[in-house]
Amino acid sequence: MSRIVHLHIGAPKTGTTYLQDRLMLNSARLAEHGVTVPSQNRFVETDLFHFRAALDLLGQDWGGAPGHARGAWDTMVKRVRRADGNVIISHEILAGAKADKIAKAMNDLSGAEVHIVYSARDLGRQLPAAWQESVKQGRKWSFRRFLDKAERGQTWFRSAMDLPTVLSSWGAKLPPERIHVVTVPHDRGPNGDELWLRFCRAFEMQPDWAPLDSERDNRSLGIAETSLLRRLNRRLELGVWRDPVYDSLIRELLAQEVLVNRKTMPVRLPPDRFEFAEQQAELWIDWLEGSGVDVVGDVDDLRPRRPDAEEPWRDPDRVRPKLELSAALDALTVMTREAAESRAQAQGLTTRLRDTARRLRER
Repeated sequence: MSRIVHLHIGAPKTGTTYLQDRLMLNSARLAEHGVTVPSQNRFVETDLFHFRAALDLLGQDWGGAPGHARGAWDTMVKRVRRADGNVIISHEILAGAKADKIAKAMNDLSGAEVHIVYSARDLGRQLPAAWQESVKQGRKWSFRRFLDKAERGQTWFRSAMDLPTVLSSWGAKLPPERIHVVTVPHDRGPNGDELWLRFCRAFEMQPDWAPLDSERDNRSLGIAETSLLRRLNRRLELGVWRDPVYDSLIRELLAQEVLVNRKTMPVRLPPDRFEFAEQQAELWIDWLEGSGVDVVGDVDDLRPRRPDAEEPWRDPDRVRPKLELSAALDALTVMTREAAESRAQAQGLTTRLRDTARRLRER
């Protein structure tokens, strides 16, 4: 049987967390239909394995102890070579890969028919989502500074979201029919699963092959929560992006379990920045229409939608103290409980160790 590898390279903030979790949850059922989502072993979650493989390919090492990703890409390639039929690899940090890393990936996967899958979202939604995500990852910059740098192409997020550049790089040696662009819909569809259906078409699989739904997503923070987190990042002075301790306490517990669930005002693109987003959309659409690549969805989804004129824009760099205080109190409540539980567990362990030592002495 021939082998087809669908290499999903991002972009970030395009439903990738949901996609990767649903693929992992249904990996056994997908295998029954000839679709392989490679895993390392039963001790490492599949999405983490794909993340580490992407890190290893790119020569990066963050989000864990030094060397934690070493060898993961080679392991991924071995898993691919053992598979038949349809193989899916997915991680969004691949979007901004340099030419030498892309060449290595293509060479390592040369025994298969490689297809590139890229999910794209309009910059009206994408830029606010990318800024708050960068703050969740430990960055301290203001929204205005982030947007200035993004418009100049000086951020990693911007390079990973520049559709023509990303696809020209990854698709340089591929026929256009092997490049699939999944547009992120403005509307979720009648059942809220339009994006998932588009991914399935791009991966050449039936939606009912993966019936287990995912409850995971990577929702964006509001203006008060992002402002609070940005202040906390400055106070912590971590100095290292994606420090493991920051990941477990701040990003996972505080941001993704607590702050993201608060009802608050969303981060939105300033009115004076829409012209840039609209210009980029037209450039992307022109490129797509002239490239011959496979577009799954509607190119109009790449055009930003301006909010109603009556809807006031709130500056996330100037949040009212009352809103920020409310978010801070919720955060303090959760972190206090977490500290109390950790202390109780430590005291319990100390007591058990003392009891064990006493019994050993009495023998």
